[in-house]
Amino acid sequence: MASTKINPLTTIYKSPERDVINHKSPNQIKLISNSINPEPNTRQLPNNLYGVSFKTIGTGKLGISRYPDFEYSPQGGSGTGTARKIIGDENRASNSELSVCFDVATLYIPSLTSQTTKFLGFPLPPFLKIDISPEIFQGTIDPESGKVELEFTAKFCFTAGGGIYRAPALVVKTVLTTEESRGERKRGRGERMDGEGKCRLVGVAKVETVDDLFMNTFLSLPAECLADLQAVISVSDYQF
Repeated sequence: MASTKINPLTTIYKSPERDVINHKSPNQIKLISNSINPEPNTRQLPNNLYGVSFKTIGTGKLGISRYPDFEYSPQGGSGTGTARKIIGDENRASNSELSVCFDVATLYIPSLTSQTTKFLGFPLPPFLKIDISPEIFQGTIDPESGKVELEFTAKFCFTAGGGIYRAPALVVKTVLTTEESRGERKRGRGERMDGEGKCRLVGVAKVETVDDLFMNTFLSLPAECLADLQAVISVSDYQF
């Protein structure tokens, strides 16, 4: 989309005041600073701006503490954001890498319920539910190599009995990557984006204690957790 360019230093206009008082020629002109009109009636469009979308697909897993991993199928998760090409950084190994920031207001990751989660092959009991509330989802994507590194922070809210019991939120901070993520006890290996944007993201994080003796004891907090999920990431021209 083209935009009208205006000289950033000066604007040329006729000075009616000098025409009347000094009786000079109406063709006399005067140069003034463009700061008199700091907001010209034009729209400057951002450079190298792209739209990016995120969808969860297939089956992954979530693990915490000493327990076997949960089988997690978060199909239907989604989110949108924007991306910019990273330029002017000579230390970057790739010229196609994008800086990405997802709008957490649009980001939805399905809760752990009996419909999405199995433990030891059995659906999660229907009276248990863990909601996931994302707070940060940003990082880098390289469309050419398929490498993804996304900082992820979210609150995991555990409830039982339809809300009769509600534990303090567990805060999870990790980097979801298509490479390898390794902790002291847990580890995972992702898969880079293919030609359709499909990838596997993994991340190991440490979950600290909360103000709830039952949860601290039940989960042996502090403890490590593992997130392993499949997703599709798409990058397109930004639509204004």
